[in-house]
Amino acid sequence: MKKISGKIIRLIVCAAVIGVALLVGILTKAIDFSQMNLNVNFASILKVILMAAIVIGVEELLSLALTLPKPDNHRLRSVLSITASLLKYVAFIVILCWGLSILGVNVSTIVASVGIIALVVGFSAESLIADVVTGAFMLFENQYNVGDIVEVDGFRGTVTNIGIRTTCITDPGDNVKIVNNSAMKNILNRSDKLSRSISEIAVPYATDLEKLEAEIPALMDKIYEKRTEIFKAPPKYLGVQELAESSVILKFVVNVDEKDIYSGARLLNRDLLLGFRSIGVECPFPQIDVHQDRK
Repeated sequence: MKKISGKIIRLIVCAAVIGVALLVGILTKAIDFSQMNLNVNFASILKVILMAAIVIGVEELLSLALTLPKPDNHRLRSVLSITASLLKYVAFIVILCWGLSILGVNVSTIVASVGIIALVVGFSAESLIADVVTGAFMLFENQYNVGDIVEVDGFRGTVTNIGIRTTCITDPGDNVKIVNNSAMKNILNRSDKLSRSISEIAVPYATDLEKLEAEIPALMDKIYEKRTEIFKAPPKYLGVQELAESSVILKFVVNVDEKDIYSGARLLNRDLLLGFRSIGVECPFPQIDVHQDRK
């Protein structure tokens, strides 16, 4: 339902733009219909409809063909995505120019005489031009690609589509944020390098810390052997993070892909808890000591 309403809105906007452009052209005499040998009849209209159906059909077929490949390479996926977006604009231009020529309009004359209209539309479409140009530069400079995990203005998600004008970013909750390409600034691309899952685990103050630290390397190797599909290397022990009220906080990190940063932290927490228990170290819980004076 949302897609249908969106298409209706786009049709209304297109009709409004065409109406304004024609009005400006007539008022400024940039377009003079008296000099156009229009050939509007049932046959020509039927040809226009048939031509439009063929062009749209070809565009849909090519778009479908571009969605069939599922390459692992993010760069190739970006090229396919922006090509599919470009096809829609090309199809619109072809239908417009070819349709006018079928109706007997000299398209080259119109193109040569729309300087004023182009100027008016150019000022109003400044953001559109900025989106298109920025999108082209982002593609050439390989700033981000489809499948990359990025963060824009605090919104973190996976790039699911790159178009001529907009980029779609989907977060883990399937919320989609559509950002104009010109607004894709200060991007944090988290897919360029490995990320780190962090775990902080508490041990009692009574723990023999030196003995525990001597057993940690073997425990890290054991955890890594169980999680090679997620962890890129054995977890690292960074040392004492904090001296808390009722425990000593130890900090651990492990390298993972950005998409696994949260699941990696959960797995590391679990394995550290079970691993510490296996070597006789129990994680403490908050306790309150009450001291009473005896008189």
